[in-house]
Amino acid sequence: MSMNSVGRQTTPQGSATDSAPSTATGNRALMLKEPLIFESGAYDRTGVDIPDAPEVKSRLGGLERDTVIGLPGLAEGETVRHYTRLSRQNYAIDLGLFPLGSCTMKHNPRLNEKVARMPGFADIHPLQPIHSVQGALRVIHELGEWLKKLTNMPAVSMSPKAGAHGELCGVLAIRSALEARGDAREVILVPTSAHGTNPATAAFAGYKVEDIPATEEGRVDLEALKARLGPDVAGVMITNPNTCGLFERDMKAISDAVHEAGGFVYCDGANFNAIVGRVRPGDLGVDAMHINLHKTFSTPHGGGGPGSGPVVFSEALAPFAPLPFVEEGDDGLLHIIEEETAQEHHDQSFGRMVAFHGQMGMFTRALTYMLSHGADGLRQVAEDAVLNANYVLRAMEDLIDAPFAGAGPCMHEALFSDDNFAEGFSTLDLAKGLIDEGFHPMTVFFPLVVHGAMLVEPTETESKAALDQFILAFRAVAERAIAGDESLKSAPHHAPLKRLDETQAARKPVLVWSDPEPQAEAAE
Repeated sequence: MSMNSVGRQTTPQGSATDSAPSTATGNRALMLKEPLIFESGAYDRTGVDIPDAPEVKSRLGGLERDTVIGLPGLAEGETVRHYTRLSRQNYAIDLGLFPLGSCTMKHNPRLNEKVARMPGFADIHPLQPIHSVQGALRVIHELGEWLKKLTNMPAVSMSPKAGAHGELCGVLAIRSALEARGDAREVILVPTSAHGTNPATAAFAGYKVEDIPATEEGRVDLEALKARLGPDVAGVMITNPNTCGLFERDMKAISDAVHEAGGFVYCDGANFNAIVGRVRPGDLGVDAMHINLHKTFSTPHGGGGPGSGPVVFSEALAPFAPLPFVEEGDDGLLHIIEEETAQEHHDQSFGRMVAFHGQMGMFTRALTYMLSHGADGLRQVAEDAVLNANYVLRAMEDLIDAPFAGAGPCMHEALFSDDNFAEGFSTLDLAKGLIDEGFHPMTVFFPLVVHGAMLVEPTETESKAALDQFILAFRAVAERAIAGDESLKSAPHHAPLKRLDETQAARKPVLVWSDPEPQAEAAE
């Protein structure tokens, strides 16, 4: 045994821990091996007594099922154990640091959850009479006011359901504004340091996408952008702070140049957590920007949702924003502005993004987070997030390549590469090694402008002690990659499942469960 830099005992590679004999069950102490529910459940039994269905005349017109349905039958206790065991194999923000870059996976305060479950928020329906949902509409309205003040933008649409949905909302507003003035522009410019959804959104909206290169320090090449602007350019989609973890210092100059050329500026607000309370995008000439409530304002984030991506608009784009809106009337009540009730400043709306108003559960959580922090607290969120990211950057730059460390302090995330790893070792090996150390890996191989990228965003909710523990593990695994430790090529060793053959998984994915025995026989 040896002592590491913070005084904890460590077990060297190749010790008895690694060479421990396998178990008969496949379990590793309290980490239990859990088969698929189809493997553990039998088709001929169930934990519930269901009476035989009475004979009735079929109304299915010959489409009746003629084989068994093939669902596993489990008793209640077996079902509870199955999902509890699976939950123990799931990494979560309640277990440890989530270093995913550009994703802002931070602590979700329990106060937010309590408010979201309050009667009047959790049990309402969008088709209720307006007078019976005034509290919920007030939440939507007040949250929108906070977003407008934080960005210094005059209008906001609350309905987009997530970041990419918000991007589409902004680009459709840009298209509508151009069409209103009879301007058929066809091109959206996207810097190489932008989020990957930006070019996808522009293409989905019918635009041709062209890249704008980055400078050697990882920021938008302003001169290259200016040289490409012209009468065919509808606008630029820019991520700021960008995906290299850097603030675009020329943002105002970029906006001025695009506006002078007759285009619009869309800002991807996924990284707003780094500047909230510190920088107002409206002051930088931004025309539209989505704000991920599930990143900046600490609503649950994972498993594909639930997300929420309200979009703020400049004065030039506000008339084209989607419906519905929530507005306060002269009677003191909040009203929903639909197509048939749109006022003159909404009469050019491009339409609707969703059926109703957006993600109500996310609105209540986000507003609770804002009110509990206050304006000064939100400012500190950005300051602490940037501080933590720079702490990680400076703690690692002496060991592994940090391509933009010389460009000045990073913002919310630190970017590294596998440039000095031993031959044959890559970012993937380090990521798998971190799993053995008890950490979810950081974002890997992104952004694409850096070969073998490793993007780490610690967020503001991690303590120095938590960061030190992560840095300890990060350095330990990086040292193995640099030294060419062959055991790293087969990591993870301690996880319930070992390394996947990713090539085979991509080329020959098994997406449907197949019973090794015919189901009809198994049911007999």
